[in-house]
Parts: sequence; structure tokens; C-alpha cells
Amino acid sequence: MADIFGLRGDRYAFLKLAPPPSYVAGAGRGAQGFTTRSDIGPAREALPEGDEAPKEEEHNPDQFQDPDNETGLFAGTVYEADDEEADRIYEAVDAAIDERRRAKREARERDVADKLLKERPTIQSQFADLKRGLADMSENDWHNLPEVSNLIGNRVKKPRLEGRSYVVPDSVLVGARDMNAVEHTLADDQMKDGLSTPADALTDFAEIGQAREKMLSIKLEQAGGDSARGSTNVDPKGYLTGLDSQMLKTSSEIGDIKRARALLQSLTKTNPKHAPGWVAAAWLENVAGKQVAARKIIAEGCDQCPKNEDVWLCASELNTNENAKVILANAVQELPQSVRIWMRAVELENDVKAKKRVLRKALEYIPASVKLWKETVKLEDNPEDARILLARAVEVIPHSQELWLALARLETPDRARQVLNKARKTIPTSHEIWIAAGRLQEQEGNVGQVDAIIANGVSALKKNGAELSREQWLAEAERAESQGSTVTAQAIVKACIHLDVDEEDRQAVWLDDAETMTTKGHIASARAIYAYALNVYPQKQTLWRKAADLEKQHGDRETLLALLNRAVESVPQAEVLWLMAAKESWLAGDVDAARGILARAFEANPDSEGIWLAAVKLEAENGEIGAARELMQRARDVSGTERIWVKSAVFERTHSSTAAALDMVKAGLKVFPASAKLHMMHAQLLQAQSPPNVAGAREALAVGVRKCPTAVPLWIMASRLEEKAGVRIKARALLEKARNLNPKSEEVWLESVKVEERDGSGAAKPMLSRALQTLPSSGLLHSHSVWSEPRPTRKTRSVDALKKTNNSPTVIVTVARLFWAERKIEKARDWFARAVAADKDFGDAWAWWWKFEKQHGTDEHREALLQKCVAADPHHGQVWPTIAKDPANVGKDLVAILELASQAVEEGTSGAAAAP
Repeated sequence: MADIFGLRGDRYAFLKLAPPPSYVAGAGRGAQGFTTRSDIGPAREALPEGDEAPKEEEHNPDQFQDPDNETGLFAGTVYEADDEEADRIYEAVDAAIDERRRAKREARERDVADKLLKERPTIQSQFADLKRGLADMSENDWHNLPEVSNLIGNRVKKPRLEGRSYVVPDSVLVGARDMNAVEHTLADDQMKDGLSTPADALTDFAEIGQAREKMLSIKLEQAGGDSARGSTNVDPKGYLTGLDSQMLKTSSEIGDIKRARALLQSLTKTNPKHAPGWVAAAWLENVAGKQVAARKIIAEGCDQCPKNEDVWLCASELNTNENAKVILANAVQELPQSVRIWMRAVELENDVKAKKRVLRKALEYIPASVKLWKETVKLEDNPEDARILLARAVEVIPHSQELWLALARLETPDRARQVLNKARKTIPTSHEIWIAAGRLQEQEGNVGQVDAIIANGVSALKKNGAELSREQWLAEAERAESQGSTVTAQAIVKACIHLDVDEEDRQAVWLDDAETMTTKGHIASARAIYAYALNVYPQKQTLWRKAADLEKQHGDRETLLALLNRAVESVPQAEVLWLMAAKESWLAGDVDAARGILARAFEANPDSEGIWLAAVKLEAENGEIGAARELMQRARDVSGTERIWVKSAVFERTHSSTAAALDMVKAGLKVFPASAKLHMMHAQLLQAQSPPNVAGAREALAVGVRKCPTAVPLWIMASRLEEKAGVRIKARALLEKARNLNPKSEEVWLESVKVEERDGSGAAKPMLSRALQTLPSSGLLHSHSVWSEPRPTRKTRSVDALKKTNNSPTVIVTVARLFWAERKIEKARDWFARAVAADKDFGDAWAWWWKFEKQHGTDEHREALLQKCVAADPHHGQVWPTIAKDPANVGKDLVAILELASQAVEEGTSGAAAAP
């Protein structure tokens, strides 16, 4: 048994034995068996060799046919009435079912057909819209249809080779490289024979070039001699000039020309009646430098399209003047009504008489051409002849307002009036004739009639349905003023300013119109708008101030005073208008008139502090100190406002002693204990004593900050006093308390940063960061942060500052100073101009700009800057108020203040707080 299983001999001999029948591997241990094709054999039984496979039986439709009845099993039955009735019933049922389902079936069929048509549209459906358009084609369009075969024939026969590139063999490149090379080595036979190459065997390119030039000059001389004898027409000098003037074209340009030439040739052949094709083909040849071919093509175009003026004009431009005249002579025979051809013929003539002759011939054919009449009149030197021509022109063309207006300009005033009246009747819809009539009256000096003429014109145009809009009339007013007719412009404004404006929007719209006119430089029109508005709203103080500002900038002092006198009569309660009138009279040198105006102002406004202070200033400036002191006393008794008490203290400090001013301040503090300015003056006067009363000033400021906790200048002044005394800790404490009470004050935060910078403790940057976090849009803080940055990063920091502060004037000045430091003069000047444009009342910007112009500007720059600064009259800033309100600078003009401020801005805001 062991031998059977191979236990004695071969250990795995059982593997060589055949498996038992129905043996499945793994079935004994529970494995799932499977069967493959190799286990069960092929699907079909194998045929014995030599036998043929059975053939598939073919379908025979007659295999079930009755052998005794060749036509059908029921062919011999009788078709009875029941069968007929059954068939009829079945047909009726089928018809009913078909009728009931027809709508759905037809809809489904249409959807399938539409879907199929969209996916695979037929050629007929694609060109259906074009075929429908054929019904509207004219006879000429049918004749101009191109031939399809000619458009594709050349492309099929001659394949396009442009744009193809081929690889160049290296042998060609090497040969081109060595073509002009000079050999400096000996040949093999020379090496063997020991011969050396002679020096003259090398190629001398300089001698070759000289010889070439000499031969060329000889040939040119010969050609020149022959030309003298008449055998040739070569010009040796012009030949070289012609060579220099030749334009070499690149390969891409040549290719473009060839392609365009082929396209245009196909176009002119398939559609010879298409004039633009001939013109384009001719100009293409002209650009390519083939003038002869261009003339030939355009000549053929003239033959093919004799009724097109563009072809004839192109032919005249491509030919010489003499040939062009002949061409245009033929053109006018074909197109005698073409104005362009006649005008081209006039351009070709060099003599004025010839031009006139051509124009008069043209007028015989086209008498209704305004352009021809205008050109004819322009050529006349004698005004009388021009007038005769225009008189004939308006007879031929009565509806041309240009000819009527030109005739009116040449006539005398009386006859011009007649001409314009006749023109107005002939052309009742022309507004230009009415405006011309108004300008004529203005030129004659009849200013009073201009308003009536323009008003009648506006109403007449409205009746004839030719009314202009409000904007169009204002545009005509601008044009009239630009031409010097200011009275006519004002009349137009008066006649149209009320059109198309709602009553509640009138004032705002009129103010906008006046500002727009002023911006454009039309001062007369703006003045007329203000005059009309003031007639409608005489009680509006805003209108009077705007009109006064316009007269102050663009008028003279007389007109301004007249306007202000009317203003104070219309609005007697307007304090500003009284003050403006008094100031202008004073500046004009009429002090008595200014006193009279202020006296009238007292009657109308007895409690007005502005008028009282203006009267005091008037007397004080003119040396009447006693009268000024009396007026100030009366002002305190009658009005007694805080401002009057402050000005009284300033007056005593300026024109009296420190003690008198101190007494006045103390008296004022009893009346107004919460006046921040009086507390500041109290501390300043105590420090101005000799010796300075620091303790008293400290106490006065302590009282002031308790009474006025929101007065930032008081806190800054108290902090600087402590810092000056060396008590920096108390200065910090005061600023911290000021920041708590006034967290949005950029001046307090900036002063805190500067205190830390002066101390040098290193806490300046953290303090500046806190300030910027609290006030991220502060111009003062961002400007200071720019200067605290290192030089390389200042410009980047300034850009960020401009964005965060929305172009603050302080930051703009900082940017200008950065450009100034980089010696970029023009850029710095531009940025200084931007700063003052952003805020004209910012005095520090003017001071920095003046400092800049003194160093880098010319006399013209400085003079222009002074004029702008005087017109702006600034009052605010960090340095400017300190200089302007300094008691030492009382009575100085603006130019002197500007000079002092330009010297003080270098220290920035490190000085004392501004005095009241």
C-alpha cells in the first residue's frame, strides 16, 4: 500500500496518477468548485472529417400555402353582407381610434422632424432667408452677382505656397558662410614646394569698393553726356537721390501685397461694376510703387464705372496735374452734378482766374450747391463783387442761412437789417438769424433792443415748432460771448434761463449754471444768470454773495460796490454784505464811505458783533485809537458777546499795556468764565510779565482746563508749560487726561508723540501706533508717521497715507516735500498746487510752497503764487495761525505773514499753541 501511494519510493508519485472519475479539486474540504469550457468540451458537436456543415434553411413564404388553392385558404368562400358589415365596423373603429390619436401623433412627428432638422439641417433650410431676400433684389444686383467658379478656380489649380517653410541644409549655410572668406593658409603643393604666399595675393576689399565707385561714376558721366546729346534721360545726381529714396519692403509686406493683389484682381474680374474694388486695386499698386499699373487699373475702372465719382477722383489723384485735368473733364461729362469732382478740378488750377472760371462753370450745372457758392465768394477780393454773388446765391438758394448771414455781413447796417428781416421770413425756423440780428444791433450800439430781439426770436421759434432746448440756448450764449458779443450772450441767457426748470429747483439750477459758466470763462453769461436770479429772488443772501464773489474775482471795484449797495438795500440783515461793502470802500481809499456804510449797518443791525468789530478795526487801522476804544466800549455795552470781550483784550494788548490787557481778560472771565480763548490769553499775559509769572500761568491754565475740558489748545498749552519748566512727567499726565477727554483730537495725539520724541525715551513709535489705531484717517498723524520712517520707505508710506486719509492736504504737502528732497522740482511744484487746491484755507501749504519757490522758482512763479495766496486769504494750519495772531505781527499784510510763516514751518508745530 505504501508503494501504491509512493511512500517508499517517490514521495509525490500520486501526483502522476490520473484522478478518479467525477473528482473535483477541494470538494473534500468544502471548497466550491467551478467548471470551464475545457472541462465540458465545445458547445457544438464536432463533425466527422469530410462532412459539410448543415446549411441554414432559407425562409420560404409559400411553404404554408394551400396546395389546392393557390390564392389563399379562404379564396373560395362567399363574401356575404355580414362580412361587409364587419369590415365596415372594423374600418370605422380604426378610423375613430386614428382620429383620436392623430393630434398627438402629428405633434410627435413634428417634434421629431424639427429635432432632426436642427441636428441635420438641409441646405434649403439654411439658405431660406437668403432666398426670400432675392425677391427684393434690383436688376443691377442681379447683374453684379459674382461667378462662383472664378472664386475657387485659382485656389484649386494653384495651391497656395505662401507661408510654407523648408529646412535649409547645413551645406548651404556653410557655403554661404565661406563664400566671401579669405584663405590665409597655404595649399598642399605650396607646403611641399616650400613656397610662401605673396602679400598681394590677399583680397583687398577697400580697393574693390573704390574701383566699383569709380566705374559707377564713369558710367554716370557717360549717361549724363548722352543725355546732353538727347540719347538718354538719366540724371546722375538724381539717380543717386532716387536710390536713397527707395523704400525697401519686408518679406511679410510683400506677401501681404501679393495676397491683396490676387484678391482684388478676383474682385474686379467677377464684379467689374464694383467701383470700390477698382479704387482699392489702384491704391494697392500705388503703395507697392507701381504707379503705371495703378493708373492703368484706375483707367479701366473709369471705363467700367463711369457713374461713380470716387473712381474719377482716384484717377485724378494718381495722375499728373495735366492728365488729371483731362480725366476730370471726362468725369464732368459723365457726372455733371458731382460737387466733389468740380471742387477737385478747382484744386488742380493754380491761377485764381482759372479757379473762378471752373467754379462759374460748375454753378451752371449745379446752381443749388452752397459749397460752390461759398468757394466762389471766397475767391473774390472785391467786397462789392462778393456781395453781388451772395445776392444772386440767396435768390437761387433761399433756404441757406449761411448765405444769408454772409450777405448780411457784407452789407451796410441798414441793408443788413433788411437782409436779415427777409431771411427771417424766408427761414422762420433759423435761430442763428435772430442771433445775428441781435449782434447787429449790439454792433450799432442799440443795446436796449437786443433783449427784445432775442425774446421775440425765442417766441417766434416756439410758434414755428423750432424751439431750442435750454442747454442749446446756453451753448449759443457761450458761442456769442466767445465771439465778443457779450450783450447778445446776456440777452440769450435772460430769454432762456427759465425754460424747462421747476420752480422749486430754480435757485440750485441757476447757481450750477453760473458756476459752470464761470469755470468755462464766460463771465458775462454768468453775470447775466446772477442778475436774473437776483431779480427773481432778491432776498436770497446766498445769491448776493455768489454774485459779489464773481465781481470781486472778475470785475472791477466800481461794479462790486454797486452790486453790494444793491445787496445791502435788498437784504439789510445780511451782516456779511455790509462788511464786504465797507471793506471794499476802505480798500478803495474812501474811508469816509466805509464809515458811512458801517453807520447804516449799525442802524440795520444794532447787535451785530461783526459790524462793531469792523468799525473798531477801521478806526484802529487809520490811527484813530481813541475812537476805536470808544467803539469797543460801546460794543461791550450794547452787544457784549464773548468775541467782543476777546477782541477787547487783544486790542488792549496791542494798543495799550500788558496790565490793561490782563485787567480786560479778568473782567471778561467774570462775564464768560467758560471762554477758552480768554483763559489762554490770561496764561499768555501772565507769562509775558517781567519776570514771568509761571505759577500764575499754571493756575490759570488749571482753571481753564476745568472750565473748558474740550478746549484742546488749553491742554496743549498747559503741557508745554510743564515741559518747559522741566516737569515732563506732569506734561505727560496732562496729555493723557486730555486724550481721555478728547479721544478724537489729532492735535492731542500728535503732541503726545512729540513729547515722547523730545524726551528720547523710545516710546514715540508705540504712541504713534496707538494714535493711528484711534484715528486711522488723520492727516496730521499720517504725515508725521511718514517723516518718522527711514528714508527708503517714506515714499511707500506716503502712498498708504494718501489712501487712508482720502488725499488730506497735510499728506499732500508731505509728498511734495519728499519730491523736493529728491530734487524733482516740477513734481514737487505740482503736488504743492494740489495741496492748495484741496484746501485753499490751509496756510501751512502756502508757506511751504513759498519756501520752495524762493529756493527753486523764478520771479514769474513767485509772483503767480503771491497772487493766488492773496486771493485765497488762508487762516488755518498748525503754524499759520501762530504767526498771524502773534502780537508782534499785528498790522502786517498777508505777504509779510507768508514770509514769516515760510521761515517758521521748518520747526513744524513745535511752537506754542495759536493765540486767539
